[in-house]
Amino acid sequence: VQLQASGGGLVQAGGSLRLSCAASGDTLRRYAVGWFRQAPGKEREFVAFIGWSGRSSYQADSVKGRFTISRDDALNTVYLQMNSLKPEDTAVYCCAAAIWYGDYPPAPHEYSYWGQGTLVTVSS
Repeated sequence: VQLQASGGGLVQAGGSLRLSCAASGDTLRRYAVGWFRQAPGKEREFVAFIGWSGRSSYQADSVKGRFTISRDDALNTVYLQMNSLKPEDTAVYCCAAAIWYGDYPPAPHEYSYWGQGTLVTVSS
């Protein structure tokens, strides 16, 4: 499966963006999907996870209550709705897919497929 993240851009603090992770080459319904981000000079960090069935999801504490992950398997796409954005959310965001049937996020090395990132810049 190939993944392509999109929807990034420049937004003011307090604003919203919706990122999309579109899959091709396979049906996304077989996969659990995670969003990760990497800010300049920092290590990649987990942002959100949604299970293959869509019944389970998790968000990192730093985004909980502000970010929501969802999936539309008919469109082969996973979304990350980001509200109340803060300057510290500035990063390159990428999505990844895993053959994973647990209800909790797998370790990063379990994700076999990674998409190219999309840049989110939040101005203060």
